[in-house]
Amino acid sequence: MMKNTNTHAAALHPRRTAEYPVLLTLAALEEIFSSCADFQARPLRLGLESERRVTVCWLDGLVSARMLTEDVIRPLTTISRLPEGENARQSLLRILAGAVYNCSARYRETTDEAVEDLTHGCCVLLFEGTGQAVSFEARGETQRAVAEPTLEKSIKGAKDAFVETLRVNTALVRRRLCTPRLKLVESSVGRTTRTRVAMLYLEGAASPEVTEELARRLDALDADALLATGLLEDSLCDAPRSPFPQLLHTERPDRFAQYLTEGRVGLLVDGLPIGLLGPVSFADFMRVSSDSSSNTLIASALTLLRWLALFLSLLLPALYVAIALYHQEMLPTRLLLSVIEAKQKVPFSTALEVIGMLLSFELLQEAGLHLPNPIGDTVSIIGALIVGQSAVEARIVSPIAIIVVAFAGIAGYTLPSQDLGSAVRLLRLGLVIAAVTAGLFGVGAALCLLLLHLAEIDSLGLNYTAPLSDGGAAPLSRLLLRGPKREAETRITDGGRET
Repeated sequence: MMKNTNTHAAALHPRRTAEYPVLLTLAALEEIFSSCADFQARPLRLGLESERRVTVCWLDGLVSARMLTEDVIRPLTTISRLPEGENARQSLLRILAGAVYNCSARYRETTDEAVEDLTHGCCVLLFEGTGQAVSFEARGETQRAVAEPTLEKSIKGAKDAFVETLRVNTALVRRRLCTPRLKLVESSVGRTTRTRVAMLYLEGAASPEVTEELARRLDALDADALLATGLLEDSLCDAPRSPFPQLLHTERPDRFAQYLTEGRVGLLVDGLPIGLLGPVSFADFMRVSSDSSSNTLIASALTLLRWLALFLSLLLPALYVAIALYHQEMLPTRLLLSVIEAKQKVPFSTALEVIGMLLSFELLQEAGLHLPNPIGDTVSIIGALIVGQSAVEARIVSPIAIIVVAFAGIAGYTLPSQDLGSAVRLLRLGLVIAAVTAGLFGVGAALCLLLLHLAEIDSLGLNYTAPLSDGGAAPLSRLLLRGPKREAETRITDGGRET
C-alpha cells in the first residue's frame, strides 16, 4: 500500500485489503499482540477526575519514554486541557486540535492503521467503545549517529553518510536539495516486516514515465520480508538474471542528490544505510563522486585509467592463457623463453594454473571479508605472501601466472562499484574457460556475446550501453572524458521551460 504525499502518486497505488479485524478495540489489539512481552497498554482518565476513560498502547523499546510521558500522558491527565462535561467525540476533537503536545496526531478508525502505527514507533490513544483512536509520533531517539562514509571515501566532498533511519536519510537529502520540487513518496513493502520504502525524485528533472513505472513495480512487489536490497533489485530490474548491476548503490547523500538532479529516481529503505538509484547505464558505475570535485583534465585522466583497469581485470588472464596455449608466436622471443623456462618444472598446465590461482584469489578475498579485521588482515598476508611464495618455490605454479592473476585482481579493485567488480570477477573466469577452449577466437566470441547481452539490457527504459547507443553526438567523448561543468547543463525545467 502506497501512502503518498501528493495526489499524482496517490492515483497510482491501490489500497491494501484489511488484514486484521476492522473494529478497533483494545481486545483486538491484545489478541494481535498476544505473546508479545513488549506490548504495553495503560488505562487513563482524561483530566484524572472524569469518567472518560482511554487506553494508551505502545511497543516498549520503539517509543521514547520521555516523549510518551511528557508529550502524551501528562497533557491527557491535565484537567485544564481536557475539562469536564465533554463526551468522547468532543475530547477526541480537542486532542486533534492540539490538547496533546505532539507534532504528529493522526486519526485512526481501523485496526490495520493502528497496528502499522504501533510497529513503526507510534503510541495509540484508544477511545474504548467508540472504535476510534489517535496515534502520536513517539519514536525512540536511539539510532546510529551520522558518520563518515566507509565504502566511498571522500577527499574534497561531504563527510556524512546514510544511516539506518529512513527519516534521517531523507533529511540528509533535503538539506542538499532545498526545493519543493523534491518529491517523496512512501510505501510499505513486506507482509511481515512492513518496511518503509521512500521513492525520491526531482520534479521537472525525472521522467514521469520512469516514476510511474517504478511506483507500479513497488506496488507489485509481494514478499514476506524486505531486509536487504536483493529483493528490490530482483523485482525492479528488467534483467534480474544478469550479473551486471542495474541499480546504483551509494552511501553518500551528496552523490544521491547529484543523481537526482540528473533526472534519476532514488529509493531509500528504512533499516538500510544505502540509497538505490535508477535508471542507470554501465558508464554510471565507472563514475566516482570525486570526479565532480577535481580538475577537468585530472578527472578525465582518472576516468580513462579506470576504463583501462576494467579491461585489464577482465581480459588479462584470458589473453595470457590463449597466447600461452595457442598463439605463442605473438610473444617476443625473450619473453617466450622466460615463460618456457619458468614452466619447465611446473607439473600443471597453464589453464589449470590460472584457473586455480583465480579460485584461490576468490577464496582469500571471501576469507578476508567475513573474518574480523585483525584476523582478515592476517589471512590476506599469509595467503598473498607466504602461500604464494611457497607455491612458486615448490614449483606448483609459475611466477608469471601469479603476476597475471595478481595484476588483474589489483586492476579490479580500482572499479568504483563493488557490484560491477563482482560481475567482472565472474566473467573473468568465463573468459579464461573460453580461452582454454578456442584461444583468441574463443575470447573474441565470448566478448561478442557479452556485448550482445549488454545491448539487450534496459534499466527502467534507459539502454544499458548509453551514451554509446543513445544517438547523441560524440558518444566516446561523453563516455571517457569530463568537460567543464556549466550551470546551463544542470538546469531543471518546469513544463518544458528553463528555471
